[in-house]
Amino acid sequence: MKKAYFVLILFLVSFINFAQTKHTVTKGETLYSISKKYNVSTEDILKANPEVKNGVQENSILTIPKAAIIDSSTPNKHIIQPKDTKYSVSKKYGISIEELEKLNPEIGTEFEIGSEIRLKKGVVLSLPKSVKNIVSSENIISHKVEAKETLYSISKMYNISIEEIIAKNPIAKDGLAEGWFLILPKKSSIGTIKDSIILKKEKVNLLETVNKTKKRNLVLLMPFNINRIEKDSSKTKIEYLKTDKFLNITLDFYAGALKAIDSAKVLGLPFNAKVYDTESSKYSSNVATIIKNNDFSNVDVVIGPFTNSFVELAGQLVDKKTAVISPLTNDVGVGGSNVFYAMPNETIQKEKLMAYLQAKSDAIFAIHSSSKSKLSTYFSTNYPEVKSFYFNEKGIFDYATLKSNLQKGKKNFVILDSDKIIQVLSVVNNLLKLKKEFDIQLVVIERNDALDFEEIPSKNLAALQMLYPSAIRENETSEALLFAKAYKKDNKVQPNQYATRGFDVTFDAILRMCQEEGFLKSAETQISEQIESQFNYINNTNNGVYMMYYNSDLTIKQAQ
Repeated sequence: MKKAYFVLILFLVSFINFAQTKHTVTKGETLYSISKKYNVSTEDILKANPEVKNGVQENSILTIPKAAIIDSSTPNKHIIQPKDTKYSVSKKYGISIEELEKLNPEIGTEFEIGSEIRLKKGVVLSLPKSVKNIVSSENIISHKVEAKETLYSISKMYNISIEEIIAKNPIAKDGLAEGWFLILPKKSSIGTIKDSIILKKEKVNLLETVNKTKKRNLVLLMPFNINRIEKDSSKTKIEYLKTDKFLNITLDFYAGALKAIDSAKVLGLPFNAKVYDTESSKYSSNVATIIKNNDFSNVDVVIGPFTNSFVELAGQLVDKKTAVISPLTNDVGVGGSNVFYAMPNETIQKEKLMAYLQAKSDAIFAIHSSSKSKLSTYFSTNYPEVKSFYFNEKGIFDYATLKSNLQKGKKNFVILDSDKIIQVLSVVNNLLKLKKEFDIQLVVIERNDALDFEEIPSKNLAALQMLYPSAIRENETSEALLFAKAYKKDNKVQPNQYATRGFDVTFDAILRMCQEEGFLKSAETQISEQIESQFNYINNTNNGVYMMYYNSDLTIKQAQ
């Protein structure tokens, strides 16, 4: 009896030890990576260690709760999951990246989602690697996500709904990443995989495939507000031009659009173009009246109006056969299947940026103006592998802690999340010092006024090769120079961003509506590029985003 009691005591002691353990944070570890190592949620770790709410520090000791302490013995194999990297896998199983590469010499710089890798010597892998598309005997398809593919494009490729894809792959509900493997239900109507791949979207020169035998019709809805200006005796037209920023944007866009129309006519494209003044104010417009009093039954494309509420109204055009393009707004509305947003929105630009960074390195850090930063929440929800740091309440930042997490031998991306001049200046100056020891590239989600502050020279941003996502690119090709020269000849000034935008949106719309299949089908299957903009409509929203950076010669270049 005493022996049994003694055994029970030993069991209870071992259980208590098992139910809670201590973990010493090593360099490069994050709350997320530690949670994965011990198979416990980040929330449970935070409850047990409230002091790490702003991030874990190297050499600090964490209490790991009893939820799921895992067996310390290393398994033989690991199946690659979305967002796995060599670094995260090596940390999870306590082996070095070099050892991981020796065990798996066939792996390249990136993992293939769904493939197996060895964690011990002599292990035979059972799953096929480097598989593009596999048709299984279980009436399902395994599809590897290629660059720029989306749920929408894949659903069209295989003739299945987006809901069916998400049902089989719940992780896809927040978007896709290149290299993922999706399990798709096989439909008898899709034919062969080879036939389906023909439907993939590709970048094309739309000018080479225009149909010049069929007349098309284009309408521009421009908020000139001519009647209001004419009736307003308190201001002259010159005063309006000096003070009304929205009117200036409209006129610049329109000047670019006219140049696109002229260029298309010179090229012999068969179309008619009409322009209507929408007389828009903040709360009203005459778009409904224009549609009611004019025949839009044969209109192929409408560009405008400029605000979401009126875009939705224009989207009620006949049988949804007329494409309606919102040229400048990037907040997607609910206009319908025929309403297209030509400006990539903020979410798309962030997703494209993060995909680019993850493809280049797993050493991604963020410096936030405060712990309540909106971007900090976005990272913790969608990209928990990004290690975030914060300025404290007194506006002080601990660069020593950042330095202890930077990694030698690889690119360190540091995302700056602040528009406060003093913080931007501090980060830029200190990153320049750290760059003497580490390969560092500064990243911003968007360019803000603080970056143009006179005490932050462009040469410093160039030294850090500041990277950012952009809806436009710098273009010095002969075509771009010819456009600028022709525009200046007509308007006596160089084209600004709105004028070039007007040309790009209008010229692209004309080329697409002059395709054999028309604008709607072209937008679904083809990617195009004009002077400054790329047009890649996915779910009717333009996903054409460039990665731009400050080059050492103080010019802005497109990242490869």
